[in-house]
Amino acid sequence: MMTVHEVSNISGVSIRTLQYYDSIGLLKPSDYTESGYRLYDDTALERLQLILLFRELEFPLKDIRRMIDSPGFDKDKALEQQIELLELKMEHFENLLNLARGIKQIGVNKAMDFTAFDTKKIDEYAAQAKKTWGDTDAYKEYEEKSKGRTSEDNANIAKDIMKIFTEFGGMKDQEPGSEAVQKQVKKLQDYITENMYNCTKEILSGLGHAYSAPGEMNTNIDNAGGEGTGEFVDKAIQIYCS
Repeated sequence: MMTVHEVSNISGVSIRTLQYYDSIGLLKPSDYTESGYRLYDDTALERLQLILLFRELEFPLKDIRRMIDSPGFDKDKALEQQIELLELKMEHFENLLNLARGIKQIGVNKAMDFTAFDTKKIDEYAAQAKKTWGDTDAYKEYEEKSKGRTSEDNANIAKDIMKIFTEFGGMKDQEPGSEAVQKQVKKLQDYITENMYNCTKEILSGLGHAYSAPGEMNTNIDNAGGEGTGEFVDKAIQIYCS
């Protein structure tokens, strides 16, 4: 556990900001000291890292909270995008540094190259990454449905979905295309549609691939239904969507 002062020191986020994150339900402390000081465990610190990374993409805090709390949030995909964005920014700063060194050595001339100041590539990538999370119809619908929900409400939805995956795990001895398993796929689709967004077959197919791909989502599903559940669900979904 780390105190709020320690978290502030290592993250560069002020104590007042951490208090604000707590008040809006974005980052709740893991516990409190007897004196009432906030304490944060590794899970809370990991969430803070995601929050700060999304702030680099200039997302509003309310959108960050809804995305991270969404049961369909793919942390690995978000981190991959952030890594690429930061690499682009690093390349940009290296170009500026080299340009500044060149000017210092030979001065400015009429043939000066201004490409080092061009952030178009970074802006385009950031916009595309932002669109992935915030501009899709599905996300907008989820945003509308999640208005007024508490963190506890979102946690309950996540638990319900994990329960569906647990039920899938008990069906792994059946064929993915069997009637019972296909009904379970329909149950998953209906639950997502009711609580998050219109889960079309196209969206469901994409989710299925995410369920079986290596990463946190696959790990959580396999923890709920047993090893191989994510892959089993993906096969069942692809049959359902074909």
